[in-house]
Amino acid sequence: MTSGSQGDVAPFTGLGAGLLAAGHKVTLVTHGRFEPLVADTGMRFHALPIDPQEQMHSEQGRALHRSNTGAGKLVRVLALARSLACEMADGLVEAAQGQDVIVASASLAPAACTIALGLGVPCAGAYLQPLHPTREFAPAMVSEHSLGQVGNRLAAHAVDIALDRVYTDVTRDLRKRLGLPAAGPTTARRARERRGWSVVYGYSPIVVPRPADWRPGLDPVGYWWPYDSRELTAPVEDFLRAGPPPVFVGLGSATVPDPERVSEQVVRALRAAGLRGIVQRGWADLGAVGDDMLTVDDIPHHLLFPRVAAVVHHAGAGTAAAGLRAGVPSVPVPIQLDGAFWSDRLVRLGVAPRAVPLRRLAADTLRAALVEATGHPRYRDRAGAIAARLAVEDSVGPVDALLGRLAGGGGRSRRG
Repeated sequence: MTSGSQGDVAPFTGLGAGLLAAGHKVTLVTHGRFEPLVADTGMRFHALPIDPQEQMHSEQGRALHRSNTGAGKLVRVLALARSLACEMADGLVEAAQGQDVIVASASLAPAACTIALGLGVPCAGAYLQPLHPTREFAPAMVSEHSLGQVGNRLAAHAVDIALDRVYTDVTRDLRKRLGLPAAGPTTARRARERRGWSVVYGYSPIVVPRPADWRPGLDPVGYWWPYDSRELTAPVEDFLRAGPPPVFVGLGSATVPDPERVSEQVVRALRAAGLRGIVQRGWADLGAVGDDMLTVDDIPHHLLFPRVAAVVHHAGAGTAAAGLRAGVPSVPVPIQLDGAFWSDRLVRLGVAPRAVPLRRLAADTLRAALVEATGHPRYRDRAGAIAARLAVEDSVGPVDALLGRLAGGGGRSRRG
């Protein structure tokens, strides 16, 4: 069960496909607009209401750009989420009927765990960003900078409580509906933590090492690479063959206040750096024209990225990982929530020269970062070394083993 943008869904298509190959039956439960992502996987799909793209372009969604800090954006996005959470409750209960195990992303964990408890089935977490409190770094949704050992843990606890409040009304109604004693989401979460409930994290410990102060049962297992059976289109292949490797520019599911201005700055930066560009429209509605530019819609990153000179992206967890997997340099343009955290990780890893936040995006600053990323071999060399290590990680095996334990001992679950 997951909700949010495409970056919150696509990794679970890869995890689900891997679990199918291991003998499980899998149902992906998420917004209806993402059903095409599972078309060729063999997974079942259960649609939830709400179109997240429409929500990001709504007045509340556009208001995210009025905050310049991670904490400010988080407050706004949680307010939006709370207004929508109740609409998904019926679909979650319906999807859970007859299942052996429920696996929930962070965005739906409070509701999913309540439903699992009411139905008497095990529940595990599958998170894409590090959220549990630690002294080692601040919460990924709040800041890329450490707030000090005490501050980092306090900030994470504050995020936990804020996330709980999104589901206050939903969990109250679900507990009553499912015959459970009354309890708020914070009380329920603390009870789960005391029991040591299992959460697998879908990112590589090469990128974010497991904090030494995390309790047992919290394990980064590696990236779940999205399932994608598409090929590159003929126009893309023709463009790639027509000249030197281009730079990919895409902001994924992020939106921007002024798409025309951002597109103009990107094109100016690329041309000033002497680079060709493939620009993905995405939810930001970017675009570029000219013989040295190609505008595309959604495209298989795993096929395109190994053939580009660098990747300019919004530093979502999935796109940042795709650049690492391809072994190419990055220029992150963080926009919201965890973007600053992943940007900082890419810089620390030595695959990106610096971040260029959207609020400071200009042709000159982007050009300078592009020249450095593509002109110094150390960035590509470092990215290639990390890609080789990521290629041998088994991110599905630990989840398969966990499901086997949850579903009753040594055997694998046979129902999703």
